[in-house]
Amino acid sequence: MLPSNTDGTLGTMNASDVNLYLVGFMGTGKTTVGRLAAQRLGFEYVDSDREIERRSGRTIPEIFAGPGEAAFRRMELEFVESGHPAQRAVVACGGGLVIQPGVAGMLKKRGVVICLHASIETILERTGRQNNRPLLDCDDPAGRIRALFAEREPVYRNSGTVILTDARPLREVVAHVIRLWNHESAEFVRGR
Repeated sequence: MLPSNTDGTLGTMNASDVNLYLVGFMGTGKTTVGRLAAQRLGFEYVDSDREIERRSGRTIPEIFAGPGEAAFRRMELEFVESGHPAQRAVVACGGGLVIQPGVAGMLKKRGVVICLHASIETILERTGRQNNRPLLDCDDPAGRIRALFAEREPVYRNSGTVILTDARPLREVVAHVIRLWNHESAEFVRGR
């Protein structure tokens, strides 16, 4: 579904229909929190990485190994521009999606952006259980995480309201995200 206005924003909308975009570094809980928030809100859940995989017929590691990271970043941009519902969706954005220049602004024109944040220690623990992250396919994944985190953290912090996910029960994080979305979606609609 494409937005109805030429500037990428939507026409008339109710606060209860505003999309929720979860951004942040890998391992901060975007997928898990996103699924549960969508369920509680009665929204469609969309994972940008899974949608890109579905559309391309390749896994993220295959895209990185084949066409490369630049091609994947173009696919992310296409996803933001036209690859997801314009309303009533919770979108878990890939960790690098919002890092691209201008993308945070594009998301903010389409809905509420919330950044999930976790400590390096938590991220290392969470990502250590997975092998589907091409940026960590290196000799020193922990060093790579630390370097990427230091590079990206300022962008994440400026992309949306930050919610910490460390050492908090999942239900508490989800409830916090929904409370914040309720407040910010009303502001989003008033500001249109």
